[in-house]
Amino acid sequence: MSIAARVMALRRKSSAEMRELHDSLFAEKAPPHALAGHLRAKVAYRIQELAFGGLPEDVKAQLDALAAGQAAPKPRASKCELLPGTRLCREWQGVVHEVEVGQEGFTYQGQKFRSLSGVARKITGTHWNGHLFFKLRADA
Repeated sequence: MSIAARVMALRRKSSAEMRELHDSLFAEKAPPHALAGHLRAKVAYRIQELAFGGLPEDVKAQLDALAAGQAAPKPRASKCELLPGTRLCREWQGVVHEVEVGQEGFTYQGQKFRSLSGVARKITGTHWNGHLFFKLRADA
């Protein structure tokens, strides 16, 4: 049975069945006062967590800090890994600029660059964060 089908099947389970399923998936027993809807959500998450993996460690650290009433640590920027052969396109001042990702850097108009920031500087004439210029970051 697929993960989606297993999660959807939870809607048809009784409270007693949900408690039993909860107790088989978690180390602790379901609280006696837990509502079936709460147990369904918790069990559905656990089924997906076992199939696809849980939260990343940095997210767990943020949640633990928030639960303790502390400021959450700043998340580390995820490293954007580009596969060789990938082509990045960016329109700048009405001109489309194309960059090819290589094993050792980037190629723009036949010229090799070690970083996207170097390519962005060549295109704009000013210093840019290359990932920001090519809109590879969420804050772009």
